[in-house]
Amino acid sequence: MKLGGVRESGNVEDRRGMGFGRGGMAVGGGCGTLIVIILAIIFGVDPGQLLSGGGGPAEGPPPAQRPGGAPGQPQQPDDEDSRFVRKVLTTTEDVWTDVFQRNGSSYRKPTLVLFTQQVQSACGVAGASVGPFYCPADEKVYIDLSFYDELQSRFRAPGDFAQGYVIAHEVGHHVQNLLGTSDKVTQLQQRARSEAQANDLSVRLELQADCYAGVWGFYAKQRDLLDPGDLEEGLRAASAIGDDRLQRESQGYVVPDSFTHGSSEQRMRWFRQGFDSGDIRRCDTFSTRGL
Repeated sequence: MKLGGVRESGNVEDRRGMGFGRGGMAVGGGCGTLIVIILAIIFGVDPGQLLSGGGGPAEGPPPAQRPGGAPGQPQQPDDEDSRFVRKVLTTTEDVWTDVFQRNGSSYRKPTLVLFTQQVQSACGVAGASVGPFYCPADEKVYIDLSFYDELQSRFRAPGDFAQGYVIAHEVGHHVQNLLGTSDKVTQLQQRARSEAQANDLSVRLELQADCYAGVWGFYAKQRDLLDPGDLEEGLRAASAIGDDRLQRESQGYVVPDSFTHGSSEQRMRWFRQGFDSGDIRRCDTFSTRGL
């Protein structure tokens, strides 16, 4: 991708190297922890400073930070990986701001949280093993950047556009949240007659997010941000994380009724639908019988 001239979004929160939760308190439970907390209260010391070894990060030094920023706001990370993430996030902000404005509404930008190993979100605690995810309760996208290494090594889907697709897909879930789609799907799932029916709704939600990621790709192409081969990178990534391919690799057989994200072919098709049209109306996965 040609991101050299793209500005960097300020809506990125860096929690890398902070251990569990927001404040770097990566500790276990037990009597020792309780004693430390009691002593801290007695002597008027912040318990977090003692529990985290003097207030430093729990897992080594954090990435370089960009100085400045608004009072009360976290400093912006300033390393190559985070700069890439901030620029990709900017392109999604530009796309969806434009789309919402043309449809007579305003786009509320999500925050993207960088973390390592595990993180506390408004949706609960999540480990890096779950992969990138979106939490509608706090309107934040969460990603451990080690997933990009896995995308290249395990899923054999390298490339910066493939990495951008991952962010654009999660931002697609944010768009669904703003439009009320996510709530409607949750209500339908609660009334579903079977697990297979609930899974089908999940697949349709995920494929729509793939299509929205394709809409992002369409705008990136229109603005001359793509390099030759970028579309193929995105399609390769969509194919690599299809339910059928993942099930075949992990258990040797495929159970379509258990799909929650869609097959490789479906994920590629809906991403391509958004990429070719740039029209969110073409992303209605809920009205079509055949996915």
